[in-house]
Amino acid sequence: MRKYPKIGIRPTIDGRQGGVRESLEEKTMNLAKAVAELISSNLKNGDGSPVECVIADGTIGRVGESAACAAKFEREGVGSTITVTSSWCYGSETMDMNPYYPKAVWGFNGTERPGAVYLAAVLASHSQKGLPAFGIYGHEVQDLQDNTIPEDVAGKLLRFARAAQAVATMRGQSYLSIGSVSMGIAGSMVNPDFFQKYLGVRNESIDSTEILRRIQEGIYDHEEFEKAMAWTERYCKVNEGADFNRPEKQKSREEKDKDWEFVVKMTIIIRDLMQGNPKLEAIGFKEESIGHNAIFGGFQGQRQWTDFLPNGDFSETILTTSFDWNGIREAYTFATENDSLNAVVMLFGHLLTNTAQIFSDVRTYWSPDAVKRVTGKELTGLAANGVIHLINSGATTLDGTGRMDLDGRPALKEPWNITEEETKACLAATNWSPANRDYFRGGGYSSTFLTRGGMPVTMSRLNMVDGLGPVLQIAEGWTVDLDPEVHDIINRRTDKTWPTTWFAPRLTGKGPFKDVYSVMNNWGANHGAISYGHIGQDLITLASILRIPVCMHNVDEDEIFRPSAWNAFGMDKEGADFRACKNFGPIYK
Repeated sequence: MRKYPKIGIRPTIDGRQGGVRESLEEKTMNLAKAVAELISSNLKNGDGSPVECVIADGTIGRVGESAACAAKFEREGVGSTITVTSSWCYGSETMDMNPYYPKAVWGFNGTERPGAVYLAAVLASHSQKGLPAFGIYGHEVQDLQDNTIPEDVAGKLLRFARAAQAVATMRGQSYLSIGSVSMGIAGSMVNPDFFQKYLGVRNESIDSTEILRRIQEGIYDHEEFEKAMAWTERYCKVNEGADFNRPEKQKSREEKDKDWEFVVKMTIIIRDLMQGNPKLEAIGFKEESIGHNAIFGGFQGQRQWTDFLPNGDFSETILTTSFDWNGIREAYTFATENDSLNAVVMLFGHLLTNTAQIFSDVRTYWSPDAVKRVTGKELTGLAANGVIHLINSGATTLDGTGRMDLDGRPALKEPWNITEEETKACLAATNWSPANRDYFRGGGYSSTFLTRGGMPVTMSRLNMVDGLGPVLQIAEGWTVDLDPEVHDIINRRTDKTWPTTWFAPRLTGKGPFKDVYSVMNNWGANHGAISYGHIGQDLITLASILRIPVCMHNVDEDEIFRPSAWNAFGMDKEGADFRACKNFGPIYK
């Protein structure tokens, strides 16, 4: 188990001794305990451990108690805070002043004591001091003795806690670039200022030849390699697909077997580069055993590497999958073509859901008329308004096959809920096609599968705009099944050896969600990250903590939850988001 940040619960209280404070002590602490229990019983870290909460040693009525709480939180590894109260408190004395902690305040809606008055006062202090906080105020009045958390309050507490824990988890970690810019893709032009100032993440970079050095000099766990090869032989190589290359470009059986060994070694080495491996020290490679403390990363691949060596498709697929030869585990966040900006939203989705993320090209919009013209058949169901073809060069998580089951429907699941049978189903649904050597001269293997339809998913993308900075795009929708003949005809118009996901966004009838064409036409880059579930509202909350405005989304307005200071920047929620993010700037500036 990794060491994860904790969420600090701050019970604040009216500081007046002699009757007022004493009457509130038990109530205030009970609210804090209820919040801690709500979070720890509902939210998990990536390894399956409950998100841990730390409650202040006592209620906080004056600044000295605020300081004692802050000192405890520093010792305990707190990364965000939630302040709770049922009464009036001294706002600027009792507020959380840590500039790096995401903050929320729940003011109990009761008539006996003015918790709502404190909430308004302390939120005003947060705004005035440039420390935005989320305000939580229940819709209905509660009785003083009622320590339950209303459903609407619980929803906001959990939404904040999910996003805040994601922010705290990535802080102090690294993004590892293996190689540099792939084929001129803007997302792989890694911007260290963005990572440092907006995410609190450092950038690590190595040349791709480090992988080659470790292969040639045997700097990997040889016992694990034997285990990995046996697993690959049993579950992957047995499903090696047809070689669609021209005869003169096809590799021999001996060459293909060597490619299998090469890509397995690549996978082990990339993982070691990201997180280290103590077994390397035991065989004499102490420096290499340390790793780069990378919570996410990317591999350039094209073209310098792939023009003469096996591509990274197998490695990227297995790393981003929730299982491998060592069993079921947390998926790594790892980007094809070193697209660091797509890696960022993959990480956002992963930290919010604990599930594997699909990396795809946002390749083609197919209108109903175009499908009818090419195939002679109609699109139906969720696909009736048209679909977007999400397809990548064989480097999509195997979880993306949709062969896991949740309540009788296809899903991507947290690792602790995945069964061995489901991992085998994902592997069985995947062929490993010899790479298209017109694209990948060095060969390799591309995963080939079709994602099952019927899954709620959210596609997102982070883009950088000169003069504006980072902006986030979000599109909730569903994976869809097409008629097999329709799929076969239009899928073959691109590379049939790559994995396909058919995506139908949820339309609103206006703006970029007027129709499916508009979603495609407004997408800001060639890649997208696809997460299981409709998590657009959580992404919006997370983005507001990081001061990243959202330029495109189809989330209902009632589901949007941002810091209360955003209300001061105008009545247009999206315009206010841009103005507030610009005004407050990144957390770590």
